[in-house]
Amino acid sequence: MSQQDAWEREYHKPQLIQISQEPRNDLKKYIKFLKKQEGLIFDGLKILDLGSGNGKHANYLAQIGDNEVFGFDISITAVKSARANAKLLDIQVDYKVADIGAKYSLEDDSFDLVIDIMSSNSLNEKERTIYLEEIHRILKKGAHFFVRALCKDGDDNAKKLIKQHPGKEHDTYINKDMGLTERVFSKEDFISTYSKYFQIQSLEKKTNYAKFKNQSYKRNYWLAYLKKIA
Repeated sequence: MSQQDAWEREYHKPQLIQISQEPRNDLKKYIKFLKKQEGLIFDGLKILDLGSGNGKHANYLAQIGDNEVFGFDISITAVKSARANAKLLDIQVDYKVADIGAKYSLEDDSFDLVIDIMSSNSLNEKERTIYLEEIHRILKKGAHFFVRALCKDGDDNAKKLIKQHPGKEHDTYINKDMGLTERVFSKEDFISTYSKYFQIQSLEKKTNYAKFKNQSYKRNYWLAYLKKIA
């Protein structure tokens, strides 16, 4: 099953995603950091939401200032939903059906902020390299990148999945219910992977509960504040 087929099925019959219009508090906290610590004014910014889903994060970013916001998602159903939600809010967001692990049809050095909230977990290593290179390419110097990713450290559930359903690549497991392979990161691996392209301003481990098939599982996540410095 392709990634697009898997996510189409997920949006038609959700097992993992939460159909909500409320943006994550992690993103709201990050926006406060950008305003207070980085002096970023949310007016006239160019912003990209990778794996935009039903639009809750991109729509939020479009509402907090006069910003030009884009959303990429591999699911046609998700993009249709995001467009409909933006229309209900009477806001403009440019949603496109796109694979975040392939080349982006966007200009060099043109974006002020990119966010990836649990959207790159199922990329393979080749796709992840393209994703990192493309984000680095489109961000302006000094621009920002927010990542929420799966954390291996201290996550017994992640380690169990790797042992029971290992993927072909390092620290991956196969989610057979969804038809996807997912990657989890140790702190060392995350730093090694992302610091090749970005300055890591902050890397925080957070514990939360994820619902899958109406059951709650304790999971760990990385919250990363990144910046393009060169």
